[in-house]
Order: sequence, then structure tokens, then C-alpha cells
Amino acid sequence: MPEDAGTETAPVDPDGRRKVSAWDAALRLLGVRARSRSEIRERLVKRGFTADEIDACLARLDKHHLLDDEEFAREWVRSRGEYSRRGSVGLRHELRAKGVDETVVAAALAEVDPDDERRRATELVERKLSSTKADLGEREVRDSMTRRLTGMLLRRGFPQGVAIDVVREQVRRYSESAA
Repeated sequence: MPEDAGTETAPVDPDGRRKVSAWDAALRLLGVRARSRSEIRERLVKRGFTADEIDACLARLDKHHLLDDEEFAREWVRSRGEYSRRGSVGLRHELRAKGVDETVVAAALAEVDPDDERRRATELVERKLSSTKADLGEREVRDSMTRRLTGMLLRRGFPQGVAIDVVREQVRRYSESAA
């Protein structure tokens, strides 16, 4: 019996290398982290697979329940919100960039507890303020720190109202405790 009996061999490229199937490429991508349907399609296109190969692969991934944009979006929001301290505005942009449908994004973000988002923003500001040696008793210093901290929260994707409220509250609290 030949060595490779019973095993499926991948086609070979003209340069002699074994060609990876779209299925194998997709599984490798999913092995690194969960991905949206759009991300998988985009990556397979970049790898040079045909539209038919990609469609067949996506159908097979669906058949095995390996692609679920709703679950992907919920997990992305939970994980990036908690561990990367991202706000809902930033999470919306990230999911859109990953090709997740707007209704799916909205449903995932609807699960974000506003109190948790505010807590994350407060923790970020507290951490920054606890390491500053700036004299917040001086108005110019306090105003500068307020702008910097608000900008930090906005860049992390927190809603503008949350960013402004949290920074004002924490800077006031910190300057009162330092006085």
C-alpha cells in the first residue's frame, strides 16, 4: 500500500510548492482568532483563491458553524471593551472595519452596560492621574490635563459625553484630594 493512500494531497503550484486549499487557509485564520465573514473572504481573496473556491469554503464554514458574525461581534465587544479598555464608539468603528453588518454591530453594542463603560473610563483616568506629578491646583495645569485625558478617552473610543464627564469628575476629585 502506498504511503499516501487514504490521504488527500493538495494540488501543487507551478513552482513545485503544495497549494493550500481555501478551507485550510480559512481554518488557519480562525485558529489565530475569531473572524468575521467579511474578514475571511477578504483574506482568501488576497491569497488568490477564486470566487468559487471562496464561496464553497464559506458555505462549508457555515455548515460546520465556524462563522457567526453575531457571536463574533458580541465576543469582540466583550473582549476589547474589558481587556483593551475600548469605548463603544471605537468598538463600532472596529466592527465596521471588519465588515460586520450594522444591525449586528448595533445588537452587540446594545449589550454594553453604560455603567461598565463609565467604570472603564474612570479606571483609565484614575490610573493616569495617580502617576502624575502635575500640580492640579494651578488652573492652566488642570485645563491642560483635562484636555489630555479627554483626548485619551476619545481616542480609545469612549463617547464624548462620557469622556468629558469622567475627566471633569476625576480631575476635580484628584485636585481636591491633593489640596
